[in-house]
Amino acid sequence: MNEGAACGALAIAQETLDIEIEALKRMRDRLDSRINEAVELILAMQGRVVVVGMGKSGIIGQKIAATLASTGTPAFFVHPGEAFHGDLGMIKPIDVALLISNSGETEEVLRVLPFLQYQQNKMIALTGKMDSTLAQYSHVALDVGVEREACKNNLAPTSSTTNTLAMGDALAVALTVKRDFQPEDFARFHPGGSLGRRLLTRVCDVMHKDPLPVCAPDASFRDVVNSITYGRLGLTLVMGGEMLKGIITDGDLRRAFEAQDEVKNLTAAQLMSPNPLTIAANTRFADAEAFMREKKVGALVVQDAQGSTVGVLQIYSMTQLPPAV
Repeated sequence: MNEGAACGALAIAQETLDIEIEALKRMRDRLDSRINEAVELILAMQGRVVVVGMGKSGIIGQKIAATLASTGTPAFFVHPGEAFHGDLGMIKPIDVALLISNSGETEEVLRVLPFLQYQQNKMIALTGKMDSTLAQYSHVALDVGVEREACKNNLAPTSSTTNTLAMGDALAVALTVKRDFQPEDFARFHPGGSLGRRLLTRVCDVMHKDPLPVCAPDASFRDVVNSITYGRLGLTLVMGGEMLKGIITDGDLRRAFEAQDEVKNLTAAQLMSPNPLTIAANTRFADAEAFMREKKVGALVVQDAQGSTVGVLQIYSMTQLPPAV
């Protein structure tokens, strides 16, 4: 590709994004209390959100349904064409229908309306024409209209599908806030992904435990080195009976060599860092990792509910998360 063609493509891409960004801003400025009505309809439902859309709107609808379902609002997608070949049976009177049509006159979508009216389903429309048939028959209509598509011929759904997708995200996020949807809730719906595993995993699931490298406060330098070497964690815990006194890491040994001439005469009590940072065994791993990064430490001593030392958590434990089921 020559330089002129590349520059031309860059300019077109930037213009496309500018048009879509402007469409999003205009939609945001038009947003009114009807979004509250839509959210309340969904919160009050006893069933699920049934998303219906045709063509590109259907593809966007599938993503909206997936986003709703993964953020605490039960939802599924029904293709309006398939609806008349048995899939109408999937829709119960307790469901809320989310109907997508930029023109508001999509034949396949409108054909579903009589059935929804018969069942007395609540209906929310995402449409670019607020005077359309779909808008008029819906209980709430949300305006996703655009002045023009980003397509040079003003034909291919581009700005309109971006607006529709964004409005679906706005609904989903508003619902998560209303439901007080927490990271733990999100993790339950995503147990197979790395984020879900990080949020569900507890410190006790990934900590190093028996046998832990330990030594007494009066342990010799040689004994400390041996404990660190054979423990293979780059550290040893200094224990006075059942009480945690301190921690000695490879870094502590290096600093001792730099500061002391007769380092081999030092005991564990003289080498250790007293009052090491600790964390509860049932803490979420994600929170523990964030705490370690904040404190700029590579290890934490893990304690149970009774305050007993039960393990060591190291920052590279993120690679030891339980596998996806």
